[in-house]
Formats: sequence, structure tokens, C-alpha cells
Amino acid sequence: MTVAPTDLLGLDDAELSRMVADGSAEALEVLYLRYGRVVLAFSTRMMGDRQSGEELVQEVFVRAWRRARSFSSDRGSYVTWLLSITHNLCIDEIRKRNRRPQRAGSTDPVQVLVNVRDSGPSVELTTELSELRTVMANAMKTLPDHQRQAVELAFYQGLTQREVAEALDEPLGTIKTRIRLGMKKLRDYLEEHEVSAP
Repeated sequence: MTVAPTDLLGLDDAELSRMVADGSAEALEVLYLRYGRVVLAFSTRMMGDRQSGEELVQEVFVRAWRRARSFSSDRGSYVTWLLSITHNLCIDEIRKRNRRPQRAGSTDPVQVLVNVRDSGPSVELTTELSELRTVMANAMKTLPDHQRQAVELAFYQGLTQREVAEALDEPLGTIKTRIRLGMKKLRDYLEEHEVSAP
């Protein structure tokens, strides 16, 4: 028996995701109605044009369908999970576009690489950043859920405050307050633990 999407509108994201994992296309449709525009805005910004963004939206929701069982509300909100899928797909697509075919030649690869400078971060910086990520993850856990969601969307997913408000279906003023309060709590946490960014 199929359920009309309108019957599912009152369910929270976690319940809808469980239904998607059990094969409910109607539950996926409700999640698409909730977050399709946010995913489109994010993918369009990353890809640089709307057509590419629109093409990726479909793939995002196909992947959300296939990986519905991997969503856990303990690790974050559904929209954050969805936008991380979007981010990864955009990066993959950008890499594909930038990949250039290399001509096979008789040049010795060792000689070619001798003069290539390693522009990656140093081992020390990589270690410091890893430690900072751990501290930030612990700091984020101290925030109330509604503040954590807003901060994650704004700073980890790169959404504007207006896009965060749209994604969470909250007034813009409420989102601004949540982000401001969340950032203050994070700053206090970092000062209390004497953490400074490398």
C-alpha cells in the first residue's frame, strides 16, 4: 500500500529517512520537497552554473536513496548529511572536468618528478589541523541541536544565513541569533581549552 506524500509531511527527517531505507519513494519525495532547493543552490554555487547544479541534484537524491541506511541522526541533521553528499559529488565532477589526458611519452617519470615541488601542507601542520578538527568536533557537541545545525550549515557547508533559514524552515532572524550564540559558545569553549588555530 502506497502512502500519499501529504500524509508524510508531518514526519521528521529521521523517520522519513528510515522509510526511504525501507524503500518508500513517497518519503524520498517529501525529503526532496524539503531540501531540493537548498541542494540546488549549494550545487549551483559549487559547480558555477545552474545546469550543472540541476544535473547533480538528481544524483544527490539517487545516492540518498541508495545510502539511506547510512544516515544517523546521532551524527548530525539530515540536511547536513545531504549537503555532504552534494559536496562530495560536486568535487568528483569538478575533478572529472579538470582531468586532462596525458600523452604517453618516452620521458623518464623519475626525471619529470625530480623538479616537482611538494606544495602540500607540512606534517606538523597536518597534525595540528587534525588535533584542531578533534577539538572542534568536541566543541560542536556542546551546542544545542538547533544551534549546531545552523552553524554546521553555515560554516561547514558554506550556506548563507538565508539558505540556512530556508533549509531549516526557520525565520532569518532566528537563524542569525542561533549562529551568533553558537559561535560565541564555540569561542568560549576554545578559550577555555586554550586552543588557537594554527
